[in-house]
Amino acid sequence: MNTKNELLANMSVPAAFFRLAVPAVAAQLINILYNLVDKMFIGHIPEVGKQALAGVGVTAPVILAISAFAALVSMGGAPKASIFMGRGDNENAEKIMGSCTWLLIILSLVLTALMLFFGEPVLMLFGASGDTIKYAADYMKIYCIGTLFTQLTLGLNAFITAQGKTLISMCNVASGAVTNIILDAVFIDGLEMGVKGAALATVISQGVSACLVIRYLTTSKSQLRIRFRNIRFNGKLLLPCVLLGISPALMQLTENMVAISFNTSLQKYGGDIAVASMSILNSVMQFVMLLLPGLVQGAQPLLSYNLGAGNIHRVKKTFNLLLICCVSGSFLIWLVCMVSPTTISSIFTNDTALIAYTGRSMRVYLAALLIYGIQVACQYSFVALDQAPKAIFLTIWRKIIILIPLIFILPHFVSDPVMGVYMAEPIADTIAVCVTAPMFFSYFRKLK
Repeated sequence: MNTKNELLANMSVPAAFFRLAVPAVAAQLINILYNLVDKMFIGHIPEVGKQALAGVGVTAPVILAISAFAALVSMGGAPKASIFMGRGDNENAEKIMGSCTWLLIILSLVLTALMLFFGEPVLMLFGASGDTIKYAADYMKIYCIGTLFTQLTLGLNAFITAQGKTLISMCNVASGAVTNIILDAVFIDGLEMGVKGAALATVISQGVSACLVIRYLTTSKSQLRIRFRNIRFNGKLLLPCVLLGISPALMQLTENMVAISFNTSLQKYGGDIAVASMSILNSVMQFVMLLLPGLVQGAQPLLSYNLGAGNIHRVKKTFNLLLICCVSGSFLIWLVCMVSPTTISSIFTNDTALIAYTGRSMRVYLAALLIYGIQVACQYSFVALDQAPKAIFLTIWRKIIILIPLIFILPHFVSDPVMGVYMAEPIADTIAVCVTAPMFFSYFRKLK
């Protein structure tokens, strides 16, 4: 039995989980530096920092959409590959990765063309104003050129994680993040390129990460290798992966719809300062939504591999440990945000009015974050355990049926309409957890 099988099949669950999860979480935390570092540099641009920050914040839905299409491929393909590996069928696991590579390339070309032709009208739809559209358009025109790099990095790195090589995955992401920080300083501060410099730094950095990912997956060090003969459409293997990937993709695409709803509603009731505040709050939530799914990415190879191998005892032990870690993580982030909201806000801007405004809104917006770990652990585990319909339903339930309507309804029933918009998030989170937890544990008890 090879080392990878020893890790996933025989090593004690806590030891295997933390060996996989720690690098996966680190990779996710490093990954958010692409956006956070850009916002930190942009928010401190003299004289126009606040408007530029609001403009870049409006591009968040587009960036989320690009990531969502990568998740459609990777978060469906990687668990399926792990299940085949658990059955000892590496040949079909490689065919899955090859078909996913083909789909990532096609999606990249389509998304790039759409954003180059329709980018500015889309950004106006997403909440840009006359004062911020220039900055949003400047950032997006350059960022979308690197869509292929983003798709290949996010899409194929998951197949390295599926092999239990989370340390390699982390290093691929870290290399791009370090490059991004250096280039931000050079392009924004040194060459005074503003938001264009931030976008260019991100594109180059994603290119570095993509090259590292592809290089590893084409060498003998990788147990699953990209082979040219497999980079083609294979409907029999690819379509089940896409079905499974719909849930995580919807989670990000509906996050996109939520961002549009928040931006347009806040622009109506609070103006540019409310949109800029939401940009900062999105960054905090981005931190949460990468930390907790990072834990799930560490657990996914264990869950999927042992499901394929029929070792249900290890599946259950892995999920129990995952749930404890997710709840602990969401609680700790909630505690920091409740105690020091203005300190967190000041990381992104030096505008005192915006810091105070965001400090007030953060306590409302993140009020239910302490229980959000339950939602993430259960919903993502449905994906790892090949339960696509349940995962899809939960995504639609929380975002489309509950949250988005509340964003537009609540401002009419509270004295401060802006705070009514922010209240939609904690109310939706509470309702979602009350549905997701019973649904998952009912399935989990019957798992044999």
